[in-house]
Amino acid sequence: MSRFNKCSAPTLLVCTLFLAAAAQANAQPESIKILVVYYSKAGHTAAMAKAVAEGAKKIKAAEAMTKTVSEVNCAELLAADALIVGSPVYWSNMAGEVKSFFDRWTTECKVLPPDFQMRDKVGAAFVTAGDVSSGKEVTLLTILAAMIGNRMIVLSEGQALGATATTGDGKLPLDSKDLEEGRRLGERVAQVALTLKRGRR
Repeated sequence: MSRFNKCSAPTLLVCTLFLAAAAQANAQPESIKILVVYYSKAGHTAAMAKAVAEGAKKIKAAEAMTKTVSEVNCAELLAADALIVGSPVYWSNMAGEVKSFFDRWTTECKVLPPDFQMRDKVGAAFVTAGDVSSGKEVTLLTILAAMIGNRMIVLSEGQALGATATTGDGKLPLDSKDLEEGRRLGERVAQVALTLKRGRR
């Protein structure tokens, strides 16, 4: 006999709500895909990317994949539930390789209006720079602007616009504070992406 059949008339509504909630829980996705994409020349942004992925994996349902911008293919991009992009700061902007990654969305992956295939996916950014005041926020904004233009839902954590690291004189490993910012960003993106996916179900 099912739990529903055991319900008495006065508690029928409560039982119905309980069973509906149980059905929704069973329908929740088993996993979400978090894609962490970056360009790194000296290793600093790669270290931040690793920390971001570690943070995402704190959410049990999250599968975090880390790739350089040149390694990502269109199928991986479009299959991701969330995308987190990292770049070193070059002249107060994202590296050219990261800009080329965004350009490939149109030329190779055919991410075009009116469909905007990245629409409603979660996006976020992280950057590394040699100095404290060296264009970090501008670079974060350029990455987020590309995501907003593609109708993505952008998030921040760590700093106001995303996670950042200051490399100083090329120091590696990065400070634990910088790496923790990256982990916090990854965890928040994964949690929000999971919440959104469950809501759509």
